[in-house]
Order: sequence, then C-alpha cells, then structure tokens
Amino acid sequence: MMRLFVALSLPVDVRAQLGTTQAGLPGARWIDTQNMHLTLRFIGEMPEPDAHDLSLALSHIHAPAFDLSLSGIGYFDRRGTVHSVWARAQKSDALLHLQSKIESVVVRSGGPVEKRKFTPHVTLGRLKGTPVERIGPWLETSGVLSVPPFPVTEFALFQSKLGHGGARYIELAAYPLIEPPPMMHPPD
Repeated sequence: MMRLFVALSLPVDVRAQLGTTQAGLPGARWIDTQNMHLTLRFIGEMPEPDAHDLSLALSHIHAPAFDLSLSGIGYFDRRGTVHSVWARAQKSDALLHLQSKIESVVVRSGGPVEKRKFTPHVTLGRLKGTPVERIGPWLETSGVLSVPPFPVTEFALFQSKLGHGGARYIELAAYPLIEPPPMMHPPD
C-alpha cells in the first residue's frame, strides 16, 4: 500500500518566506520548509497497481497554468482546540478548476469521495490540545503574511512515508499545466 496525495510544490523563496512565520507559538510542531506544499487532494492508502493507474489518469488532465498568491494565516480546530495553522492560498478559477478535475480523476480511479470542502492552504505547523485563545498573539504578528503571486506550471503525485522523524514526501510524478499562448500584437 502507498499513502498518496496530489499537491502543488512551492518555489524555494516562497517556502523561505513561509518559514519566517514559524516561531513564537508554544507547542507547535513546525513543518520543515522542504516539505511545504499545497495539497489539492489527499488520497490516503492505495495499492501500488491502483496508484500506477491513478498516475496515468492524472497525466490526462489538461488545465491552464496560473499564478498563485498566499495571504494571511488561518487554523483548523475541533471544538475549540487548534490542530494546525496554515497560510491561506487565494482562490482562483484556475486553482478550483484544477482541483475539481483532480477530484474527479481520483474518484474514478477508486479513491474515496472527499467530503470536506476544499480550503486551499499550506500547512505551517501542527498543534495538540492548544485552545484557540492561545494562538491569538501569534496570529496578530504572523497573520499579516503576504506572498506575491508566483507561477504554477505543474502539479504532482506524492507518496508520504511516515517515520520517527515525521513524514517524508516523495514526488512520484509531475504533470505539466498548459502554458497560455504568447500574446499576439497587431502590426503597427
């Protein structure tokens, strides 16, 4: 079995900028900047032959390249206890279109139907048992995050290998997005 997800990799400079927010929150287990990504679809465990079929199906997705920006900090909680903090990705038609196509391919390939609403984000850290009120001061200082738009030209299928030092992500395949044609300028 392989633990899989589909995601957007982030440029080194974007990951470095996100890393500047990773301090000042007691109890946070920060994500290594090398592991930062934007998950388009978590799949979970899948047999290796099915993973191969999924990879082939993902290669048939045709979607345009686009620019992505990150702005602000958010968190996920359960009953007032925060379990992760993240950088918010700005929704765009192109991002939502790509995620929708990936969702359809995953389900047609035997993956589970995703019941949660897609919230585009980059996880910065995980917490355990931290009340929402305790992250307020950190949100005030880190919540002003603003990452300028950067080009997204591909998405990838990753395998997550869990170990004692945390998860290790291995890119199994990358799928290019369609670059827009160059702008034609009328002759003078």
